[in-house]
Amino acid sequence: MSRSALWRASLTLLTGSVAAQALPLLLGPWLTRLYDPEAYGRFSLVWSVAINLAVVGSARYEFALPLASDDEEAARLAAICTRLVAISTAAACFIGAVWAFCTGETLAWALPVAVLASSSVQALTMWATRAQAFGWLSASRVLQHGGGAVLQVVLGLAAWGVAGLWWGAITAAVLAALALAATTRPKAGWLVLAGLPAPTLWATAKAYRDFPLLNTPHAFVATAQDTLTLLLLSAWLGDASAGLWALALRYLKAPATLVGGAVSSALYPQLTQALDPQESRRHLRHTMVVLMWMGLGWAGLLMLAGPTLFAWAFGESWREAGYLAQALGPYLALHFVASPLGVVTMAWRAQAWALRLSVLGLLLFAGGLIVGLAIGGLVAAGWGVSVAMLGYFGYYLGTLWRWPVSTRS
Repeated sequence: MSRSALWRASLTLLTGSVAAQALPLLLGPWLTRLYDPEAYGRFSLVWSVAINLAVVGSARYEFALPLASDDEEAARLAAICTRLVAISTAAACFIGAVWAFCTGETLAWALPVAVLASSSVQALTMWATRAQAFGWLSASRVLQHGGGAVLQVVLGLAAWGVAGLWWGAITAAVLAALALAATTRPKAGWLVLAGLPAPTLWATAKAYRDFPLLNTPHAFVATAQDTLTLLLLSAWLGDASAGLWALALRYLKAPATLVGGAVSSALYPQLTQALDPQESRRHLRHTMVVLMWMGLGWAGLLMLAGPTLFAWAFGESWREAGYLAQALGPYLALHFVASPLGVVTMAWRAQAWALRLSVLGLLLFAGGLIVGLAIGGLVAAGWGVSVAMLGYFGYYLGTLWRWPVSTRS
């Protein structure tokens, strides 16, 4: 894929991502008047656990799909993903039941549905990425994220309470998975029904064992950061503070999500299929520079006008989330750059290094959060995170910039 083709693909995905994120952003002021911070806190905690399980639902074998040498190998990988998603869903049934029984949290009973839907979307997204079906990827993102926000408003108006946030998100994920399955027509289901012999699938699984052994822990650690944060905030300051953090991060990371998802989906095939390693590095460096300028602009806006923007958009009771946005500004600028670059270490087979670094990042994030909470509450926790993560992101991005791509194999 040429540079022009790469950016055309990025633009297609970016258009869909903008539309997908625009609806939640535009409906945000309505949502904050239908659901209070405590409801956001409850929903966000359970949903973060579901995402934590779903992100490793296929043991990351779905990310090997663009690396498969031919369609038959890709179909075997898809069959492996299908079986692993079934196992993950069964595990979520047990976890949800124990959680609901021990705490009385009714949302936990629906944990398996969320894990199944989210895991399926993730696997089918990578199948569509391999096929370079970027138009369908854009449409599925609009359906999942934009549709979820619309459903949350409808259920909020129907006075569903916190269940409206939950079932709105789950229903949209299910619809997105069904849409991707219908439009990309994956072979995985046929292979499963055909009953491929275990040795055939085992040989394929073994060939890509780096993904479950190295990338799965990495992905789990990355998503565990959100879960750990909400648990700490809920225990330390209460559900309302957890809700303020959850809402703030949901909207503050929206630009990174929409831009990062588009760029990473287009960049990953470019890196895996590049014939010239030096050209691959030039693409990466160009992407990093563009992302850095965009991230600095976004962070600057938040630090200048965060409290005013949040109070105006969501109501005066959400002004504290604006002060939190100011505190998280430096962290968000660097996160904006780093977010889409997770595919680089997969493409360049540097997952062991990425895993070690992600564990360090989790420890630094948690340490900054705890120190901030001990010093001065929610806003101080935001500053603690920003300070703690500056060195981490600096090292990560600097290492990728200088990575010896000629010896990555």
